[in-house]
Amino acid sequence: MGLSSDIQFGNVKVDLEVRPFVPGWVLEGNPVSRNCTLSSSRDGLASTMVWDCTAGRFNWFYSFDESLYILEGSVVIKDEAGAIHTLSAGDTIFFPLGARAEWTVATYVRKIAFCRNPLPPPIHFVNRVYGRLRRIFGLGSTGSPLLGAS
Repeated sequence: MGLSSDIQFGNVKVDLEVRPFVPGWVLEGNPVSRNCTLSSSRDGLASTMVWDCTAGRFNWFYSFDESLYILEGSVVIKDEAGAIHTLSAGDTIFFPLGARAEWTVATYVRKIAFCRNPLPPPIHFVNRVYGRLRRIFGLGSTGSPLLGAS
């Protein structure tokens, strides 16, 4: 019961579209945010995008898990505890669902973001049990029907 594999190829040199900030998030300056979705999973739970932003200071509230890799420029992140972290090209960071961070972009930053909407705990539990049962009974792939794998 396999699904077709629609392998997607891309490049981070894409045209980005302006995406205004949520009202009230900008704290200083006039940052301009742009992005482009490179790919999305069949089930809609995961996506990959390129995002960039000009100078400014703003809050960001995470409504999903996000792992990111800085491609160009730099940003200073102040976490909820007040700790300050400077990221530049080559650095990574993970923001879990529900996190909040204050971003300060001195001039410009460009990132690739891997975004995922986590499954609710009861569904995650069922998904894990299903995977274990498939392994125990030798049913091939450990993929989950919840995630669209065979």
